[in-house]
Amino acid sequence: MGRLAVGVAVVCSAAVCAAAVLVIRHRMSCSGKWARARAIVKELEDKCGTPIGKLRQVADAMDVEMHAGLASEGGSKLKMLISYVDNLPTGDEKGLFYALDLGGTNFRVLRVQLGGKEEGVVNQEFEEVSIPPHLMTGSSDALFDFIAEALAKFVESEPEGFHPPPGRQRELGFTFSFPVRQTSICSGNLIKWTKGFNIEDAVGGDVVGLLTKSMEKIGLDMRVSALVNDTIGTLAGGRFYNQDVIAAVILGTGTNAAYVERAHAIPKWPGLLPKSGEMVINMEWGNFRSSHLPLTEYDQVLDYESLNPGEQIFEKLISGMYLGEIVRRILLKMAEEADFFGESVPPKLKIPFILRTPDMSAMHHDASPDLKVVGSKLGDILEISNTSLTMRKIVVEVCDIVATRGARLSAAGILGILKKIGRDTVKAGEKQKSVIALDGGLFEHYTKFRTCMESTLKELLGEEEAESIVIEHSNDGSGIGAALLAASHSQYLGVDDF
Repeated sequence: MGRLAVGVAVVCSAAVCAAAVLVIRHRMSCSGKWARARAIVKELEDKCGTPIGKLRQVADAMDVEMHAGLASEGGSKLKMLISYVDNLPTGDEKGLFYALDLGGTNFRVLRVQLGGKEEGVVNQEFEEVSIPPHLMTGSSDALFDFIAEALAKFVESEPEGFHPPPGRQRELGFTFSFPVRQTSICSGNLIKWTKGFNIEDAVGGDVVGLLTKSMEKIGLDMRVSALVNDTIGTLAGGRFYNQDVIAAVILGTGTNAAYVERAHAIPKWPGLLPKSGEMVINMEWGNFRSSHLPLTEYDQVLDYESLNPGEQIFEKLISGMYLGEIVRRILLKMAEEADFFGESVPPKLKIPFILRTPDMSAMHHDASPDLKVVGSKLGDILEISNTSLTMRKIVVEVCDIVATRGARLSAAGILGILKKIGRDTVKAGEKQKSVIALDGGLFEHYTKFRTCMESTLKELLGEEEAESIVIEHSNDGSGIGAALLAASHSQYLGVDDF
């Protein structure tokens, strides 16, 4: 009996030891897992670092590239496109104007009644129309005929009292958010399609001519007074309400900037200088790149696998199209190398662009004690369940690192523009305000991104200079801004009762 007891005791002791070994191994495994995950996040934080010195280098590089892009075509990664907009709205504009905003799978038609300085925008109406998928890859005639018919139908609904004076054409501002080589304020040749459009017979053609031909077919008497992109529309919308607006920045799915340049500071300008002495430049700043940009392995692979490798590097660091995707790639590495979400990699985490920036923003802004929003987003989108609070905190930390880098680089880009036009310092006795009009869903809805960008710009400028720089939200530049530019470039300017 004694021997049996001893034997049982030995077996039990061995079992306890084995169990203890398993527990210790598990703890060591978990410890190793967290250590590797932490190392990945620490490396990310270091590589995404944006100290003030680096941001000043980025701003200086932006300034240099702006000069190079203005000097000659192809002189810089920044295209610095001449927009032919030399008359921005003053606020005095009066009359009825239309706008067409084409930049994706939907387009909008707008109608704006302007009442001058006293009344401003008296009335505005719009309709949104979905483009049938087959028209996005068909012929140019089919697409523009469809648009012209929708425009004509919208004109028919013009309310009483809001008609143009007898004998006058209706005038339209056309926001065309695809790459165009502008040839005048109201003409421009399509360089290439993006965003799922692929209509070969339109490439190289004048998009205003195509629209005009379709309007003429159905007897719609309307003149395109201005061909613009959404960034220049934002600048125009901002200037209508505030004459101190000198630049506009779009921070949305994509990103771009436009600003008011002195005409004599544009060496590549081909003709006589405009009477106003000014010219709006469409920077296409998404294509900016510099050795000072803090690129990581995730950015490099994202760029390599993109549809436009080597292009739009700045956009791939700061815009809403890519921020969520960068976070996904980081989480995927943590899953693969640190078993962050368990022993197997969640299949959904391998799907490119499944994690959108609005979802990243929701996780980043989660203020609940248990980070409930983070847990539900990981479960709903990536089908990752049973996440611990520690895991959720690390996910939020990754979101913060990626968003902070994007916001601070955006501020450096704005400083580059201010440096180029000499608005980054306050001259003695000068009290002039410089207003930057901003628009786009990223700026409007991602609060932590916006506040970080604004505070970084103040930090870069210094206390005194920052008092003269104002960031203003300019809503719907691609719509109302285009109508305002149609007004400021109207063929009836100077005619009595305009």
